[in-house]
Order: sequence, then C-alpha cells, then structure tokens
Amino acid sequence: MTIRLAVFDCDGTLVDGQADICTAMELAFAETGLATPDRAAVRRIVGLSLPIAIRNLVPDASPDLWHMTSEAYKKAFRTMRAEGRLSEPLFPGIAPLLIQLAGRGWDLGVATGKSDRGLRNVLAVHNLSDHFVTLQTADRHPSKPHPAMLEAALGEAGAAPNDSVMIGDTTYDIAMASAAGVRPIGVGWGYHTPDELLAAGADAVAETPEELGKLLA
Repeated sequence: MTIRLAVFDCDGTLVDGQADICTAMELAFAETGLATPDRAAVRRIVGLSLPIAIRNLVPDASPDLWHMTSEAYKKAFRTMRAEGRLSEPLFPGIAPLLIQLAGRGWDLGVATGKSDRGLRNVLAVHNLSDHFVTLQTADRHPSKPHPAMLEAALGEAGAAPNDSVMIGDTTYDIAMASAAGVRPIGVGWGYHTPDELLAAGADAVAETPEELGKLLA
C-alpha cells in the first residue's frame, strides 16, 4: 500500500507564533546588550534553527555572543510560557484541514525549527498531538533548508519522496523539500510572500487551508 505523507512546518503554517518570537528575541537581545532587532527582520528568519537565525540577524557579532543570545532567547521563551504569556493560535481552518487529510488517508508530520519541547507544548495546547506520525525538530537536525528533517520524516513514516509533500510558509521549507525530492507546497498566510515561495520552487501556493485541502485532494 502506498503511504502518502504530508509534512507541515509549524510557525507560520500551523500556528501564528510571530508575536511571541519577536518578543522573546527582543528580550534576548536586550539581555546580551544588542540593539533591538527589527520585527520585520525577525519574521524573515522564522523557520531557521535558533543559532542560525540569530547569526543571520547579527552576522557581525562573535560566536560567543551568538551563543549567549540563543540561550537568552530560550530563557525568555520559557519564562513567557511559565507565566502564561504565550499566544500561538492555530491559523483558522487548520484543525479541520488536518482531520480532512487524515480521513483521506494522508499520514501527517511536522518539520520545524522549534525545539522538541516547544513543538510538543504547542501541539498539546491545541489537542493535535495524536494527529502526527512523525515530528522532526531543530534539536535533532541541521537547520532548514538542509533535508535531514524531511529525510527522517520519510524514514519514520515509511513514505517515498514522490508520494510526499512539504507544506510551509518560507523559502527555507521550499528549499528543504526540493533537496529531499519531496513536492514543495507553499502557504500564503505565513512569513514569506507567495511570489518568494514560487520563485524558490514551490509547485503551488495555497492562500487558505481550504485551498490547500483541494490541492491535496
């Protein structure tokens, strides 16, 4: 039997975590004495693993400062979670889409720049933990667009690349899919524009979860 696997990015695709990411990054930069980062620039690096994201934001800083800022970001995010200040809402239409795809026989996965803990928490909050057969995070793989996360997801699910899709909102997702030989599909409600996703090689860009469901019909 052919296994069809649909792998989703998390931030910008399943949930809208940009406000929390920007706030945590601002707190981290303040703690390490860096100038407050531009929020538009922070949104551009969502999807990369944390050390790579910070290196992109402050390329002229030292490796020690990159590391200190990464640790400060993790601390800020943990504090926000402990104090109940996190808000990572599902994009409208995502929950019905996941149920619809599973009903059509798709296996589902996640490949994200989040940590294991961060992904588990956000899925638990939205009662989505049981929807996915494979979860891949930056804790165990190189940053996107390296294909390691997708390759691991394919292996865990027992799916072939040509029977699988990668769904994401950034050019990093599209490039990762292409590197793994998986069909790349962009979404238009995240942090990179549809034109950027198409230029990066997306087969199509869905403007709504409903449209995404039709693409995978």
